[in-house]
Amino acid sequence: MKITFLGHASLLIETPKYSLLVDPFISGNPKASDKIQIKDIKPDYILVTHAHLDHTLDVEEIGKLHGSIVVSNFEIATHFEKKGMKAHPMNHGGSWKFPFGTLKYVNAIHTSSFDDGSYGGQPGGFVLSSEKKQVYIAGDTALTMDMKLIPLTTKLDLAILPIGDNFTMGVDDAIIASDFVECNTVLGYHYDTFGYIEIDHEMALQHFEKAGKKLHLLNIGEALTI
Repeated sequence: MKITFLGHASLLIETPKYSLLVDPFISGNPKASDKIQIKDIKPDYILVTHAHLDHTLDVEEIGKLHGSIVVSNFEIATHFEKKGMKAHPMNHGGSWKFPFGTLKYVNAIHTSSFDDGSYGGQPGGFVLSSEKKQVYIAGDTALTMDMKLIPLTTKLDLAILPIGDNFTMGVDDAIIASDFVECNTVLGYHYDTFGYIEIDHEMALQHFEKAGKKLHLLNIGEALTI
């Protein structure tokens, strides 16, 4: 499984047969728009953790261009279905077997509304099981005890956690989250995009190392293979 960081909380996850795009916010992100071309991204599925613009901005353009299936909570899935897109609705605690593997929609603590203020349902994250690998995509979230439920049924190979603080967990809470989900390999995301979430990279790496964990901070366009 290959995971490419597209900036902010946007990821491209590729298996041998399928590609999954997570929370596409590229055209509106000046740190990514000059490095990543939307026309070059051709996902089979688009996973959306919540409705905020910095997670949904490019869903419609990319999805309509390639016939991608949007996977999200009921409200977000319905929102994009009304725009003529294909969608698969989920809700918290539910799992579904897709052609690429299994997704479980899990709890997150955050807010969720579309740019016009309309209701975007409750935020969530995903546990992806594919190609004998298990990945937790936390979405935008605070540290929550619900994370302790994940290792009861899933042995994770990678936890993708927000580390930018202010709107989500920061570095130190992400370290605790990695304890909760029992995964010492972490891909950090949702940081540096704008002033509120800029981080000290060296400090973050040192804190994770001191805790006996590995933090990956990828450059935009860089990939991690698990």
